Amino acid sequence: MMRLPRSFRSLSARLLVLTVFFVMLAELLIYAPSIARFRIVYLADRLADAHIAALALEAAPTRAVDEALEKRLLRQVSAYSVELRVGEHTTYMLGGSMPPDVDAAFDLDETMAVSSIWDAAYTLAQTGNRVLQVSGASSREPGARVEITMDEWPMREEMIAYSERILLLSLVISALTAAAVFLTLHWLMVRPMGRLTEAMVRFGTDPEDQRRIHAPSERSDEIGTAEHQLAGMQRRLHAALSHRAHLAAVGEGVAKINHDLRNMLASAQLVSDSLGESRDPRVRKAVPTLVGALDRAVGLCTRVVDFARAGGPRLMLEAVPLAELIDDAAGVAGKGAAWTNGVEPGIAVEGDREQLFRVFANLARNAAEAGAKAVSATARVRDERVHVTVADDGPGLPERARDNLFRPFQGSTRPDGSGLGLAIAREIMRAHGGSIRLISSDGAGTVFRLDFAMHRERR
Repeated sequence: MMRLPRSFRSLSARLLVLTVFFVMLAELLIYAPSIARFRIVYLADRLADAHIAALALEAAPTRAVDEALEKRLLRQVSAYSVELRVGEHTTYMLGGSMPPDVDAAFDLDETMAVSSIWDAAYTLAQTGNRVLQVSGASSREPGARVEITMDEWPMREEMIAYSERILLLSLVISALTAAAVFLTLHWLMVRPMGRLTEAMVRFGTDPEDQRRIHAPSERSDEIGTAEHQLAGMQRRLHAALSHRAHLAAVGEGVAKINHDLRNMLASAQLVSDSLGESRDPRVRKAVPTLVGALDRAVGLCTRVVDFARAGGPRLMLEAVPLAELIDDAAGVAGKGAAWTNGVEPGIAVEGDREQLFRVFANLARNAAEAGAKAVSATARVRDERVHVTVADDGPGLPERARDNLFRPFQGSTRPDGSGLGLAIAREIMRAHGGSIRLISSDGAGTVFRLDFAMHRERR
């Protein structure tokens, strides 16, 4: 397929071409009734001239003069014959010889708009002359009716000359209108849209450079709104990228600190194990508290690293039996909460088993730590998606925790909690093309809903 040059594929060139096209189309719609009207007026004028010619012949003094005058009058009206009827009895005839055979007859008193357009087009399409019989009421005298026999070719030449004048006028009007519309739209729309496009491209090459943020104009129309919205989005994106850059730098430092800290905590755990064998009762009494504190510190370090790596590793997608996965994850909660697995054994989801295990393990651990005594999981399949509902009978989440539920380091309800569990769960669900949402949380318990892609056998 042939491609147009780049200059003809621009918005400005397309706008110019479309403007010319629609102006010419409008001129064509005007031309059709106009040429039809020209034809009717032409024929009406011939009938009026024929009426005058018949009256002139009537006033001639002698028959000899009548014959010579008759020929001159017929040449003046370009007709083979003329018939004038006034009332019911008076008839005046011009043209004594037999006229040629008539090819078409028209009554101007019965002409309709659509038929007149068709007749005009048919006349222009003719390649040879036709003999026409035209009749109609005379505009010179009320009650008079004129009928003439004439050639069509002179009328066709007049119509072609009129069409050429209309075409030339249409081209001039189209050029002037297209130029005016093009310049106006180019000034009001094309140039501002070009600046917006250039601003987006320039910002996209280096979104961290604040100098590339678009400076909106003072316009208050739709273009001005688009400029302000673009500038706002660029500022928010710049701020988000700057924030992420800072977090990335902090994350690298935290990862290094976390590695060294875990080694220190491992050494401290070895020392705490040896302290458990001490004979001093005060030391032995303090050991469980020390071991618990060390375990929490190691767990926090592990969850920080897990959160940093949540979106990093590539998913190993496979068919994951949902009921079996939930049973395995429920074991993480220990004996603090009784689990009811209502998921049918035949349901399988598409995902990475280890990553999805972390999602349900976080939910199980949170329910147990919140004080829930019973937790239930149900699933239903609809439109090749699996919707899992996890509900517990715990005391519910406080308002502050609900507002920051999936934000790291802010959504925890415990003083020593990190708030990373649900943040990690959301990142994993997003990586699987799914979602996790809090449906309700009150004194009757907390309900989460998870959305998965159903596993389909590949053929």
